[in-house]
Amino acid sequence: MRLIPNSSFGINMDPVIRRAKEIDLFRLNSMMYQLHDEHHQQCPELFKTASEIEEEKSISRYLDDPECMVYVAEKDDDIVGFVTGHFCELVSTVSKPVMMATIDELYVEKACRRDKIADKLMTRIEQELRDYGVKEIFVEVWGFNQSALDFYYQQGLKEHIHYLRKPLVDNE
Repeated sequence: MRLIPNSSFGINMDPVIRRAKEIDLFRLNSMMYQLHDEHHQQCPELFKTASEIEEEKSISRYLDDPECMVYVAEKDDDIVGFVTGHFCELVSTVSKPVMMATIDELYVEKACRRDKIADKLMTRIEQELRDYGVKEIFVEVWGFNQSALDFYYQQGLKEHIHYLRKPLVDNE
């Protein structure tokens, strides 16, 4: 009797979380575009279009920098999510120095958002950051993005700084 892996029956298995590679760039840039488009759709008065951002920013810079990292979630040979981050020593005139990291982008395809893939991506990048001696993780979340705020709270992140804004001119 020969056993056939579950994936042959179309059953979704857990995603593989791995470091991104150069060959992943096309897919990563496509998802980065989707991420920026979602932000623009939510708040067009503040966010550039995804096309404008795409001209200025590429995820490839993370692959080339030893202080940056990108992890992808792969299901059925397709990348369905990613997380980017970088680490450094935070030196400030008011706070004590600390090895810190930021989560810069975290994105999961809409069809997979209930599959705990974001949790798995965060777990993996946090482990890597611990291995590098990072003591604190920071993330910026826009006020309109309640689902992201809820997610990061569930991950154990707490509010650190309230960054407020007030327009001084009417929207033009």
